[in-house]
Amino acid sequence: MIDHHTALIYTMVLVSAADQEMTDAELRTIGEIVRYLPVFQDYDLKKLPQATAGCAKLLADQNGLEMAFTMITKALPRKLHETAYALACDVAAAERNISQETLRLLELLRFELKIDPLASAAIERGARARHMTL
Repeated sequence: MIDHHTALIYTMVLVSAADQEMTDAELRTIGEIVRYLPVFQDYDLKKLPQATAGCAKLLADQNGLEMAFTMITKALPRKLHETAYALACDVAAAERNISQETLRLLELLRFELKIDPLASAAIERGARARHMTL
């Protein structure tokens, strides 16, 4: 199984890979999140490439998405479910134009993590506001 740090990274990688392309903006956002957010303060940054590659390998399997969701929900304590969804939204918002595949993955993630509809709307609005440009 994976730990909570890896589960959060898997969540971000799932969103980034949803449209079959992990862009520089998405990867940069993942790196910044892991470097600066308090939830990752005790995470060894040297493990990030291994964690992202592990998720990508898992997604190559036939039931990879289902397995990833199972691993994420088992590894994350309930109090980090909204955090995971917020990180996923930040990665999605980094792209500016969010694909239908990414929106669908966010919908599945909301369901798997049992995110309250009002909370998810607030999280999504916050991500949009943080990534807004003129």
